[in-house]
Amino acid sequence: MAPALFAAPTILSAATKDPVEPIAQRVQYSVNAYSFNDEFRSGEMDLFDMMEFASDIGLNAVDLTAYYFSSYPSLPKKPEIFALKKKALELGLNISWTGVRNNFVTANVESRKADREMIKDWLAISSTIGSSILRVFTGRNLPDGYTKEQVKAWLVEEYKICANYGAQTGVIVALQNHNEFLFTADEVIDILERVDSEWFGLILDISGLRTTNDPYAEAEKLAPFANYWFIKEHVYHNQEKKRTDMSKMAAIIKRHGFRGYVSFESLSDGDPKEIIKKMVYDFKRELNRVSDTN
Repeated sequence: MAPALFAAPTILSAATKDPVEPIAQRVQYSVNAYSFNDEFRSGEMDLFDMMEFASDIGLNAVDLTAYYFSSYPSLPKKPEIFALKKKALELGLNISWTGVRNNFVTANVESRKADREMIKDWLAISSTIGSSILRVFTGRNLPDGYTKEQVKAWLVEEYKICANYGAQTGVIVALQNHNEFLFTADEVIDILERVDSEWFGLILDISGLRTTNDPYAEAEKLAPFANYWFIKEHVYHNQEKKRTDMSKMAAIIKRHGFRGYVSFESLSDGDPKEIIKKMVYDFKRELNRVSDTN
């Protein structure tokens, strides 16, 4: 029978192969530790409790910020790191990011160097814990006697050095636009393009775009650069706080074919667990609606 089968390959393939389905847009979900800031500070919760919550509501990952590690401000030792990794494995979670608070807009060169070294240390920790991205900031306020362009040059210099550290550890250094020094999409894009490294990226914070009447249009500009999306329950229209329109957020993410993590953070009064659950439910519902209409 073999010669007959080889003579009719289309018959064989039709009988044995299923139609190839197009790859669907892959979005996964995480929660940021700052949502539980009060609970962490009071001792009511710790990072292990947050992991339990994330797993219970069906999230894929957690964002772990440096200042919620039990050892902080000292660097965590391997037993703490390994315990968190083990817990994540047991719960079926990834540890998608770690994060620090740095200030690169200060005129104090030694202070910038110290924060750069802190980032270097946390890149090594991120790599050990299995995180793909380390969140960094700009810092606040324009120092007296310097122009904004001068300070942007400091940022670019520091981020380039940090990106090189990231390349050595296999962790992307990602700027979170945090309404501190870079206020518009164009300013953020300018820094990303000047750093120009595959190891320097963007955590797109929709709540950090506050100076225009349309934060969704600003998010649309940044969407092609986003390594990670950060959704909070409010956005700002010319500094006026309004509830996030999840349908608009889902449409932008869908339109740009984003594949990766969408993380949620609550900053409101009330039970953060209930707020996060509702945010995740609302976003998933809207993303499914967008998918169903395409």
